[in-house]
Amino acid sequence: MRIVTAAGEMRREAWERRKGGDTVGLVPTMGFFHQGHISLMRAARDECDFVVVSLFVNPTQFGPGEDLEDYPRDLARDIEMATQAGVDCIFHPRAEDMYPEPYLTYVMVEGITDGLCGPARPGHFRGVATVVAKLFNIIPADRAYFGLKDAQQVQVIRRMVRDLDFDVEIVACPTLREDDGLAMSSRNIYLEPDERKAATVLYRSLQLAQRLSGEGERDPQKITEAMRGLIAQEPLVHPEYVEAVDWNTLAPAGELRGQVLFALAARVGNARLIDNVLIELPE
Repeated sequence: MRIVTAAGEMRREAWERRKGGDTVGLVPTMGFFHQGHISLMRAARDECDFVVVSLFVNPTQFGPGEDLEDYPRDLARDIEMATQAGVDCIFHPRAEDMYPEPYLTYVMVEGITDGLCGPARPGHFRGVATVVAKLFNIIPADRAYFGLKDAQQVQVIRRMVRDLDFDVEIVACPTLREDDGLAMSSRNIYLEPDERKAATVLYRSLQLAQRLSGEGERDPQKITEAMRGLIAQEPLVHPEYVEAVDWNTLAPAGELRGQVLFALAARVGNARLIDNVLIELPE
């Protein structure tokens, strides 16, 4: 497996592969891999001839007071895990190369960034859209793989690809969970043992939403209130939002029908955790 740090070199190699008839798969990451990342790499390995993983802790998607400096990093471990997953190349650029001074150009996706994580993390999705647009230009991939744990991010990238005519297929892969249901996340490392145990209430609340909607409840407010009630039983968990939204628009669901995303975010100790479930209901 090769490690490439220069954008020009990465672009040339990816184009050469495509010109030679290979399909190129891209897995954008910020590193500190867990099995959720590995599942994306394996999906790319199954479907593509040449698999690139970008490893870049993107400073523009972190707001003031967020964990940019403390975000977990372990390059040697990441290289070993990516190698075992069958990755062909890691693109590991420097921040000063991705954002040369003065950097003045950003990508904004409006509307679907207004709710869920948008209000609590102003500028976050601007940073996400900008760095992914840059990666798509540097690495001309046929397919790019993202995890549905970051459901709002998936929809932001899909809308950007549609609106800006990027020639890449976005592949959304299922959320991977620990044995107790907690969604895999690099930020889980921040949790103390008692916080880690308490955080499992997040997925249990999403399971409650699945059960209630499966039993015929169609009022999103009643379901989200029940979810908040369950979460309130864990005093170490401080919910930021608990919402039901239309999957395509991410607008609040007035009535539960079609594809509905139940999504939440919560502070647990030093960690901000997000999770969701996507439910298909009769129209």
